[in-house]
Amino acid sequence: MGVLLMLMTIGGVIVAATLFTVAWLNESAWLKKFVLGGVAIWFLFYAVMLIGASLTSEEKVLGLNEPKQFCGFYLDCHLHAAVSGVRTAKTIRDREANGEFYVVTVKVFSDAKRATLGLLTVDAHVVDPAGRAYTRDEMAEALLEPQPEFETKIGPEKSLEKQIVFDLPADVKQPRLDIREGYGIDHAIELFLIGDEDSIFHARTFIALHDRDQ
Repeated sequence: MGVLLMLMTIGGVIVAATLFTVAWLNESAWLKKFVLGGVAIWFLFYAVMLIGASLTSEEKVLGLNEPKQFCGFYLDCHLHAAVSGVRTAKTIRDREANGEFYVVTVKVFSDAKRATLGLLTVDAHVVDPAGRAYTRDEMAEALLEPQPEFETKIGPEKSLEKQIVFDLPADVKQPRLDIREGYGIDHAIELFLIGDEDSIFHARTFIALHDRDQ
């Protein structure tokens, strides 16, 4: 529904601009007021729907092997990512963690029947319940066996696995992986896309990283 309403908004703006040009050329005051009033009402309706959908959304925390869905062009939701394994270590080869290394295996897979697809510009980081964010330790990742890129294209019903590393505090509680994809322009559009995870004020979907005690 969000994509449909955004397309309707774009189409409506084009029609409104055309009608306003006609009104300006013909010096039609009533048509100008009609167009401006209609645009104002529609944008108010859209803003209420956008913020309402976000404020009523609920945070989700997925478990191991539970997939998070990604939608290309906001319609074909064939790509998924899931955490298939987590291990902790104090050292990776000769590199020692400041706290503890979390080596997270992420499985990316497609359920498309024909298309070859791939994620775009993946951002993966860890967030704790206090909202603190932790970025990947790329120097530690370089010490692992060669890994495929997240953006690698995969064929119909195929998958890839990639290990990523985080240096987390030893006393971190309930670390969760937040993974998103897309270019900057995608995130700018999704900011105003009703019901999208990246829309303004919308709750996010995380993947729990179970520690060894769990």
